[in-house]
Amino acid sequence: MRRTILMITVIAAAIMELIDTSIVNVALSYMSGNLGATLEDTSWVITAYAIANVIIIPITSFLAAQFGRRNYYIGSVIMFTVFSFLCGQATSIWMLVACRFFQGIGGGALLSVSAAIVYELFPKEKQNVASALFGIGIFVGPTIGPTLGGFITEHYSWPWIFYINVPIGLAVVLICSRLLGEPPFRPTPGRIDWTGISLLAIGVGSLQTVLERGETDDWFSAAYIVILTVVAILCLSFFIYWELKIKSPVVNLRVLKSKNLSIAALLTFVSGIGLFSSVYLTPVYAQRLLGFTPTQTGLLLLPGSLFAIAGLILTARLLQRGVPPVVMITTGMLLFVLFTWQIAGLDLDAGNGDFYIPLIYRAIGIAIITVPLSTLAVSGLEPKDIPQGTALNNMMRQLGGSFGIAIINTYLTRRNAIHRTDLVAHITLSDPQVTDRLAGYTQYFIGKGATALDARHQALGLLDAGVVRQSNALSFGDAYLLLGAIFLGSLPFLLLARQGRPQAGRPKGHHRPRQMPKASVPLLDH
Repeated sequence: MRRTILMITVIAAAIMELIDTSIVNVALSYMSGNLGATLEDTSWVITAYAIANVIIIPITSFLAAQFGRRNYYIGSVIMFTVFSFLCGQATSIWMLVACRFFQGIGGGALLSVSAAIVYELFPKEKQNVASALFGIGIFVGPTIGPTLGGFITEHYSWPWIFYINVPIGLAVVLICSRLLGEPPFRPTPGRIDWTGISLLAIGVGSLQTVLERGETDDWFSAAYIVILTVVAILCLSFFIYWELKIKSPVVNLRVLKSKNLSIAALLTFVSGIGLFSSVYLTPVYAQRLLGFTPTQTGLLLLPGSLFAIAGLILTARLLQRGVPPVVMITTGMLLFVLFTWQIAGLDLDAGNGDFYIPLIYRAIGIAIITVPLSTLAVSGLEPKDIPQGTALNNMMRQLGGSFGIAIINTYLTRRNAIHRTDLVAHITLSDPQVTDRLAGYTQYFIGKGATALDARHQALGLLDAGVVRQSNALSFGDAYLLLGAIFLGSLPFLLLARQGRPQAGRPKGHHRPRQMPKASVPLLDH
């Protein structure tokens, strides 16, 4: 009974952390209006959380060894809970962004350490059960986040999407303080690689700022963009050099000598771009352009979550039966491309029903990509290198998500300006359709009591609003097509993956690339 309670508790904590990666997406417009921020600034609410996860995930094993797993886990839950409350109390967009960053620092352990605890609770012969339980949580969290966020935002207010973490967090702390112990074998802590952590944090933060603010501030015409670009290049370059040089790196890049891990890490980065960018784009598109309520927007993604769970179970079975991971990854990526193509073809008259099928393609595609990618990542690794390989793979997914949102925002801005210019160029008073529409608008406002001059100005404003809305719609279509192009462009790398048996010298039966009973374990950093 104690084991069951602890298992449910830590899985609930992991799902809570995953929900927070997407629960804010449908509330961005409300946050933007309430805090007086632009959409570009508000997107930092998502990316700050993702960056914090990227920084903390690779070092959770060290921190658990340094402070004791029990202390580190409970401390992380407390940190996550406190900053969740402070997020709801934020009075400015940058206060909210800062709180989200520290919430993400605490949340990193809620995923990786929770996984280790669950696997420890199950005997070796039932590890597949633990894998299935945690695998479902991996998909349920992000997919129900928008639905839950939409309901809360519409019926209450956006701060409550953070306040709901407080009672759950307190319950997790209370239960774990009584039931959670130390692992049977506590690793000996080594020296912490502060240099590597600092270089990673500064490099990723600088690059993220360049991607987020570059378009707004005309890129390299702004001095600070130039400075941060140089800082990002120098820090990330020296980070790679440093991590390859020292004996106990915070991120062991030496494992990338495995060709399969290198390919999987690249494709995981791409899948992160698609996963997080699509969950970011769809709510904004539905609310800002189509007028969907937050609840309606959240419900768009709900059917896909059910298919994602089914896809996860089916994928695990197919992998156990010997279907090569490369085949599954290719199928999933093509399904995601189909999703982007269908969504890009929607117009401003689209309704709920037009989204369901494409979003189901997206959900199934992402579901059948993730587990095979994790299987491919570890298929060429020695057992001792698997924890670091999975940590690196998890980091690439989060990094891809934060970069993807920044790139998509920049691309939207540029394409919107181009489409607006093109549309305006075709609107001339010599065009009978334009003059007829303008006359109709003018008469409408005159009928509402406006003077002829005021009615003319209001008619021109309404015509311009139509141009803005249409250019935005075309820009979103281009953004979805860009995601599809990124996925298609990454497919040839799969041809480089080794699909044969393990390399010579590996103990027989260890980590076959085609047949891994614990296929979804590599999803988790433990």
